[in-house]
Order: sequence, then C-alpha cells, then structure tokens
Amino acid sequence: EWSRIGLVSTVQHIQTLDEAKEILVRAGKTVVIGDAGRLEYPGQVIGCDFSNARSIAKEVDAFLFIGGGRFHALGLAISTLKPTIVADPYENRAYPIHEEAKRVLQSRWAAIQEARKAKKFAVLIGLKPGQKRLNTAISIKEKLEALGKEVYLLAVREVTPDVVMNFPAVEAFVNTACPRISLDDSSRFKRPLIAFNEVPVVTGELSWEKLCEAGWFHEGFEKRG
Repeated sequence: EWSRIGLVSTVQHIQTLDEAKEILVRAGKTVVIGDAGRLEYPGQVIGCDFSNARSIAKEVDAFLFIGGGRFHALGLAISTLKPTIVADPYENRAYPIHEEAKRVLQSRWAAIQEARKAKKFAVLIGLKPGQKRLNTAISIKEKLEALGKEVYLLAVREVTPDVVMNFPAVEAFVNTACPRISLDDSSRFKRPLIAFNEVPVVTGELSWEKLCEAGWFHEGFEKRG
C-alpha cells in the first residue's frame, strides 16, 4: 500500500533500523531515515522531539516505528499526521496507531474549543528540571489578559487532577510543563488542560490546522526560563 517508508525508533532499538531497512528494500520499498541533527542518532525519537521524523515526512507515505508500547508511536503519528505502524519487539506484533492519533487530536480540539469559553485561567508552571517555562507562562498570562481573561500563575511539582481540584473557580488550565500530560492524560481532568503550544489556537493567533501542520509538538511559542 505504501511504497516510501520512514523508519523511526527509540535509542533502545536504534540498532535495528539498518536491518529493518534491508528487509524493506528487499520487499521493494524505498526507505528513508531522517536526521535533523537535534538527537544523537538518525531515526531516533524521544517523547517530545520528533524532528528526525518530521524532517522526512514529506518524502514518505508512512512511518514504521520499531519499539515497545504506544507512547512514542502515538507522538510520531500526531507530529507527522502520517499513517504509522508500530512494530513491537516485546509483543512480537505490528499494528497501526494513526487512527488513535486522529481521535486524540479530535479530543485536543474539543478541549481548545471549551477553553475559549473560559473566563478564568490558571497557568501551571512545572518545577521539575527541564520543565520550568516561567517566561512562557508570563507571556501566556499577558496574552490571555489582553483578551479580558482573569489569569493566575501557579507553580506545581506535578500536574495532576488532584492539584487542579484545589482551584474550583478556575475554568481552564494551561500546562507549561511536559505537553504530553495534556496529550495523554487529558481524560483524567474534568476541566480543559491546554498545552502551552496550543495557546495560540485558543487566542486566535494560529489556526488549529496550522498547528497540526507545524507538528503538534511545535514549540515556536516557547520562551524558556
């Protein structure tokens, strides 16, 4: 069905890409392994960095992810909007995940639409190393206030349903810590938990379609500090 395949893996299985490429080439496929220069190995992805895959997304029909579980593969499908197959060496099976990615993106769009109606926001600042985006949080606060919203800044060690339950007056939360929390755990929260990269869509600066085209994990809005 697909003639041009992009190969992707995590660091644990990166050594299998060459063998997988040989097998696919023998089957008549054109195989591409991306290297955007941000990660240690060509073809490597991590939880929020799919730059290697995005660098070749326009060259391929689909992606084959070699690795365990759905976490990285789901992020891959969401970031590239391409058909994505998981080859799981632990379960010894292969399965598609791009339909699940579509459902996740639909739920994100629904959360954004709900957040647009909110009048009171809390911007959550993660205190874990590598997740503290204070400047981003301040910038988001200013943008939302310019739209007439009431906005609070809250520093938290963990972004969990228990934490947000302590603020019943807040109608929507903005997560400036790990964006995967908004992506993977949103069903656990009773109110919208918007990722910081989704804020331009909430404010109308960016269309939902443009964010998805740029890659949902696009951090052009980010100011770390």
